[in-house]
Amino acid sequence: MIDKIKNLSDLLFDDIVKIRRHLHMYPELSFKEEETSKYIKGILRSWNISFTDGYVNTGILVVLKGKDPNSKCLALRADFDALPILEENNISYCSKNNGIMHACGHDAHTASMLGALKILNETKGFWSGTIKFIFQPAEERLPGGAKQMIEEGILEDPVVDNIIAQHVLPELQVGKVGFRSGIYMASTDEIYIEIKGIGGHAAMPDNYNNPIISSSLLILELNDLFLNQEKEKSIFAIGYIKGNGSTNIIPEKVNLMGTFRALDEDFRKISHLKIKTIVDDLAKKNKVNIDLEIRNGYPALFNDIEFTKKQILNAKEYLGNDNVMNLPIRMTAEDFSYFAIAAPSCFYRLGTGNKEKSIIHGLHTSKFNIDEDSLRIGMGLMAYLAMSS
Repeated sequence: MIDKIKNLSDLLFDDIVKIRRHLHMYPELSFKEEETSKYIKGILRSWNISFTDGYVNTGILVVLKGKDPNSKCLALRADFDALPILEENNISYCSKNNGIMHACGHDAHTASMLGALKILNETKGFWSGTIKFIFQPAEERLPGGAKQMIEEGILEDPVVDNIIAQHVLPELQVGKVGFRSGIYMASTDEIYIEIKGIGGHAAMPDNYNNPIISSSLLILELNDLFLNQEKEKSIFAIGYIKGNGSTNIIPEKVNLMGTFRALDEDFRKISHLKIKTIVDDLAKKNKVNIDLEIRNGYPALFNDIEFTKKQILNAKEYLGNDNVMNLPIRMTAEDFSYFAIAAPSCFYRLGTGNKEKSIIHGLHTSKFNIDEDSLRIGMGLMAYLAMSS
């Protein structure tokens, strides 16, 4: 079957590259992927593959049945939204939607899964069970498409036993893939803080209470709290400060925005309480009003240990031992974590970088791109993992 899948991947390669390039040229932001959804459904119709749609408005589900379809049910997932980034690549398929770009590789995810779907549809006599293909919108924006698709029943009828997803990784050379069992990616919460003091003329300190001072003290205290954590790896970072004062103007208020990330859900909850306590104490001490909002984001992503170990062995069978790498923990986040809570899952990485071709730029950057040879590996490996699970 490995040879058969690789042969089919070679035959499909040019078509999958064209699909990826079309998606790359016409990116759409989270919850607004109407044309992307229409394009995917057009491809499925041309392949005579039935689907259901309307999940979170633009999401799509395909269900394929192999031999003994009631024996098990596996799901594959690919996301298809883009980011608000102006692309700076000099390529023929550069984004035509100004200020929007597939800078996280979701175009490659979708193209790869379409290729895997085509392969699995043509080999239905060689694998058992049922496979669901989940084309998901809105991974990049809270509350995330995964959570809403689950709430809308995407994992029901039939109930999904296991889920697999593939994500590009530019730091990994094309030809290789990476896995990690257990905890892999962090939770992500958004922090919004408004500090209200008393504004005034900078030359008259008796008449104002400078919220910038309180903001600075708050940032340092919260930063120290998480820097001194020895047992739990976490990140607290403020990335936005706005005061609207001037050389001789003390503003009335300061706004802060930032992120908090953790790998343990209990530690995450306790940390929220500690943040609130520090905010309350500083507000009283400095006689300012502080409004704090902690907007809960995606949970930490946990790869089921036994299921992931099985996929590592399958990947080694397909690609060879030397091309399957162990990955470190990442403090980035993914809404696939909701799927991983719902069923034992495996979220792995597809190498897409190539220094010789100067394909070196990171995710979420204006010059991100992939070595398209990775699409051949992406669709073939995903198909093999699906039929071998």
